[in-house]
Amino acid sequence: MTANRQYCTFFVDDLFFGVEVHEVQEVFRFEPMTRVPLAPPVVRGLINLRGQIVTALDMRARLGLMPRGGDTPPMNVVVRTDDGCVSFLVDEIGDVLEVDDAQFERPPETLTGVARELVRSVYKLRGRLLLVLDVTRTVARCATAASG
Repeated sequence: MTANRQYCTFFVDDLFFGVEVHEVQEVFRFEPMTRVPLAPPVVRGLINLRGQIVTALDMRARLGLMPRGGDTPPMNVVVRTDDGCVSFLVDEIGDVLEVDDAQFERPPETLTGVARELVRSVYKLRGRLLLVLDVTRTVARCATAASG
């Protein structure tokens, strides 16, 4: 008998990502943020989330993609890490999907660049791939970029 996993999904450019539901604290619309002087471009700022200060990471910058165009503000996917919460700024929120572990595959060779390093697994869905982000690696690499 195979197990099922649930993923909170979102879009960054034309890529369809997922984060395991148990790693997500909440999802919400764009919030005003405070810029952090001398921070790398991936760190867009700090959000005051009901008294909790949360770092907001621009996932387009994190993945080496072109900046968001137009007037549509990003959405926030707040994830839990060992060091606290971090918000991923994404283009659009998807649904919560439940997938069968039997559909699991390793990231394809065609996935290149930073995305290849940050994607833990892939699930083939009807008409698209669900790229499962490694939250720890995504956040840790940002901390490395901020200190280096």
